[in-house]
Amino acid sequence: MATGGRIMIVDDEDNAREALHDLLSEEGFETLMARDGQEALDELEGFDPEVVLTDLKMPRVDGLELLERGRALAPHATFVVMTAFGSIDTAVEAIRKGAESYLTKPLDFDALLALVGRAIARSRLSAEAQSLRDRLDRAYRFDQIVGDHPSMQRLLKTVGQVASSRATVLIRGESGTGKELIAAAIHQNSRRKDKPLVKLNCASLAESLLESELFGHEKGAFTGASARRVGRFEQADGGTLFLDEISEIPRPIQVKLLRFLQERELERVGGNETLRVDVRVVAATNRDLRQMIADGEFREDLYYRLNVIELEVPPLRARPSDVPLLARYFVRRFAEENDRDVRGFTDEAMQALVHYPWPGNVRELQNAVERAVVLATGPQIGPELLPSVEPGEARGEAGLSLLIPGITMAELERVAIEKTLDAVGGSTAKAAEVLGISRRKIQYRLREWAAGDEEE
Repeated sequence: MATGGRIMIVDDEDNAREALHDLLSEEGFETLMARDGQEALDELEGFDPEVVLTDLKMPRVDGLELLERGRALAPHATFVVMTAFGSIDTAVEAIRKGAESYLTKPLDFDALLALVGRAIARSRLSAEAQSLRDRLDRAYRFDQIVGDHPSMQRLLKTVGQVASSRATVLIRGESGTGKELIAAAIHQNSRRKDKPLVKLNCASLAESLLESELFGHEKGAFTGASARRVGRFEQADGGTLFLDEISEIPRPIQVKLLRFLQERELERVGGNETLRVDVRVVAATNRDLRQMIADGEFREDLYYRLNVIELEVPPLRARPSDVPLLARYFVRRFAEENDRDVRGFTDEAMQALVHYPWPGNVRELQNAVERAVVLATGPQIGPELLPSVEPGEARGEAGLSLLIPGITMAELERVAIEKTLDAVGGSTAKAAEVLGISRRKIQYRLREWAAGDEEE
C-alpha cells in the first residue's frame, strides 16, 4: 500500500488515540489527534484531512454529529467511524450521515490500513475533480477561454491589463488557436462592453467589396449601390471592431485604414463627408507581418499603428498540459448540447489526445471531441473515435511510441523534453517555460542522456 496522506484521529480514549497515532505515523501518514468531536471540528479546516477516523461515543460532540457538521468543513475527506458499541442500527445511521465505513474495536490494523489507502485515493480523486470544475468555471467566465498552462495564464493576465485601455491590439497566432475568443475577451472586459463588438474576416471579401464593407458607401457610388450603406466602422461606434486576417487587406485599403488609426476619421466610398467615430480596433493574423513588409505586401507604418499592444496565442502543441482540460470541457459542452450521456475518455483515448500533434490547434480538438461525443455509444470515448496518429508522428527522438501501454515515466519525460526542444528551436529556456520545469533540469537531463547514449 502506498504511504502518505493526512489522517485525523478522533477518540476520547487517550491510549487508543495515541496507539493509532504511533502505528499510522510509522506507516508514513501525517496525523492529527483530537479528543472529541468539538476539538476535531475546530481543527478540520486548518488540517484539511484526507481521512477522519472517529470514535462514535464521545463527550460534547459525538461521532455522528461530527459526521453531519464535519463534511461541510472537509468536503473531500473520507470519514470512518470506530466504536466498541457496534450494532446494525448505529452502522446504518453512520453510513447514512456520510461515513465511508464502520469498524468495531479492537481494530484489525491490516484491514484499517487497506481501508485508509482506498479512502485517501478516493479523497484525492474527489479534490482533483473539484479543482478541475473550479478551473473550468473560472475559464468559462473569461469568455470560454480554457487554459491552465503558464503561457496561457500570462496571456490572460495581459488581456486583463490591456482590456480597459483604448489601445489598438494585434493578436498573432496560428489558425485555430482562438484569436477571436481573445478579441472578444478584450471587448467584454473593457468599458466598451455595452457597445457593439463588430467582426470582419478580411480574407472573405474581394477588394471592391471589402472597402465598402469597412467604410460604407453612398448611394450611386458604384453600379448596384442603390442606397447608402453604413460600414463596419460606423456600426462599431463606441465599441470594438475586430479585423481577422488583417494581413489580407489590399494595399490601397491599407492606406484608408492607416488614416483612420491616425485621425479617427473616415469617408464612405463615393462620399465627401468626413465622419468621426469612436472605435477600438483589434486585429489578428496568422502570418508574419514583418516578412510581408520586407516583401512589400504590407505597409510598415500600418503595422506599427496596429501593433501598439501585441498578444501571441500559443499553439496547442506548445501547451500539451491544457489538452485534457480542454477535452473534458468540450465533452461537457457537447454532451449537454447534443443531449448525450457522455462523461469522459478512456485512459487510452486521453493518452491519444495528449500525444496527437493537433496541427489545427484548439479548433481541431473541438471538432474532434464534438464528433466523438455524437458517435459515442457509451459514457466514455475510446481512441477509435479520435484522430489517428500516423506511424512515427507520436514518436520522439528516442524512438519511443507514446501509445505503447507500459511506457515508463522516464521515457515519457525524455520524449516530452526532446519534442519540446524541437518545437522551440532548441532553446532550453523556452522549453522550460513551455513544460513548466526549470532550465537547469532540462540541461541536467540532456547531459545524462548524452552520457547514456555514448555508453551504448
